[in-house]
Amino acid sequence: MLRTIRTAAVAALTPMVIGCASLGSQNLLAEGLDGFEARGNADWSFSNGTAQASSGTVVSFLVTKEDYQNFELDLEVFVGDPHNSGVFVRCSDRANLTVTNCYEINIFDKRPDQSGRTGGAPGYFKPLAQVDAANRWTTMKIRAKGAHIFVSMNSVTTIDSDGPLLANGPIALQWGEGDVRFRNVRIKRLD
Repeated sequence: MLRTIRTAAVAALTPMVIGCASLGSQNLLAEGLDGFEARGNADWSFSNGTAQASSGTVVSFLVTKEDYQNFELDLEVFVGDPHNSGVFVRCSDRANLTVTNCYEINIFDKRPDQSGRTGGAPGYFKPLAQVDAANRWTTMKIRAKGAHIFVSMNSVTTIDSDGPLLANGPIALQWGEGDVRFRNVRIKRLD
């Protein structure tokens, strides 16, 4: 009987915990790809709450139509093997997204220069821990507040540092190679 009571208590609390995690956040995929501009020629599509691409000839992006400076972004990403993807934040030039005018939170397990592998931001932050993303759904949390950038993947902290970029700009989801999917992309603006 005690086991039944515990199970019922956990079941009753679960929706409240999940609801609190997204309280005040906006689902960037609520209207499919309508909140994004596609750049490049990847075959971006949207189905069952998931934005995905699997082929193209140039690095491509889904770029938010709105700009963000201080925010908390939660999302899930799936990449196949091989893969090359990332989430670009605080981009100062929305027409030309690069790793020098944005922080690219990389999703690239087999990057030749491992100092910018999955969980790191090439040119800015080496990942604090090794997290591999291939062939599974990975949760990501990106928090940008003032000069501070925090990133965790599957609840493992990969970046927790101050950085030089303070731009107010779009967020971009990247396809570079392989099967790339994003879902539950939720953002909350911070004061």
